[in-house]
Amino acid sequence: MTSVKEQEAIKKLMVFLQEWDSAHKVARSHILNNFIKSNDGKTEPELELEFSQGASLFLARLTAWLRMTYMYSTCLNKLLKSIGIFLSAASGRRYLTEFLEIGGVLILLEILGLNHLKEEDKRESVKLLQLIANAGRKYKELICESYGVQSLAEFLATSNSAEAQEDVQVLLDSLGRGNPKYQNQVYKGLVVVLPCASPRAQQLALQTLLVLQDVVGEAPSVLVEPVLGVLCSEHLEVQYEAIQLLKALMARGVRPALLKGLVALLTPPRENAITFCRQSTRGKRADVLAKESAEVAEELIQMKVVHGLMVAVGNLDHVDSQRHASISLEYFVHTFPFVEECVKAALGHTLFQHFMDSPETWYTKMDAVQAEELASSIVDSPRDTARMQSTEG
Repeated sequence: MTSVKEQEAIKKLMVFLQEWDSAHKVARSHILNNFIKSNDGKTEPELELEFSQGASLFLARLTAWLRMTYMYSTCLNKLLKSIGIFLSAASGRRYLTEFLEIGGVLILLEILGLNHLKEEDKRESVKLLQLIANAGRKYKELICESYGVQSLAEFLATSNSAEAQEDVQVLLDSLGRGNPKYQNQVYKGLVVVLPCASPRAQQLALQTLLVLQDVVGEAPSVLVEPVLGVLCSEHLEVQYEAIQLLKALMARGVRPALLKGLVALLTPPRENAITFCRQSTRGKRADVLAKESAEVAEELIQMKVVHGLMVAVGNLDHVDSQRHASISLEYFVHTFPFVEECVKAALGHTLFQHFMDSPETWYTKMDAVQAEELASSIVDSPRDTARMQSTEG
């Protein structure tokens, strides 16, 4: 038989549940406020004590209301925070199981795709997904099996909340680790984010790709075009992260394709003059990569990077592009004797001396004829690479 104290506790619980069942939106919102204030951070034993061993009865009501109302934003933020108290409770794995049994993951992911919902509500949804992923590998797999990577990547690319985007980054990073079955899916999901219109999303995706690179090993070829694409970003923080990823990728099988694409972007068709300015900033990217490795520098030369840089320097319409390309060209000239010979032959003694004296401004002394000659000069080839190697040896 139960004691008088236990009977009173059970009676109190039943009154509370009846109050919830009969309450309308405003009253339920008040109940949720009180619950969050009184129970945040509690463990499973503490929650059970609070609810006379019937905490799951209240959780069931919360999840039922979530299923019925999540599309209409009825107290959604408070409702998700209340469920989060159960999911984050120490020793509360059974609460997680109960939530998943009602299709909790699918609901949370669907919330992310509902355009009319508030960003703060979606952020709470991401936080709950983080709690689920942190519970272990099988839970990460469940999220991925529910098309979670696609939903999260889309939300990262379109969200207007920097805080929410950072939470998504943390979650995707978690899903990419200790989850061998789906780690490549997470990696490719981040690659899909790169062409988006949000610089913050691009930056976070690049950071996470860099971290996950060692986890996935070889990078897929689908990565090449998006990574080269973000190099033209007007945002320096995006350019920086792209360079860091490129450096890491130099040790992977996609290196030849990346270098080839990088060099090709130095010499776009003449009809693309409008985009030339942004694209030719790749000159300084080639410089950075070449300085990282002599082997990379040799490959770039074999792929005619010097010619590409000279084309960029000869583009009189874009001074900033000329400057970046000239500084990079200076590195190759100083590092490889045969490049110095070829560039000197292309420029002529006087202009070459201007270049050596002041690589950041010498191109301002060129006229249109000299610029055209510079752009049409062929200064490197595989044969030249062999010559370079023998000279350096």
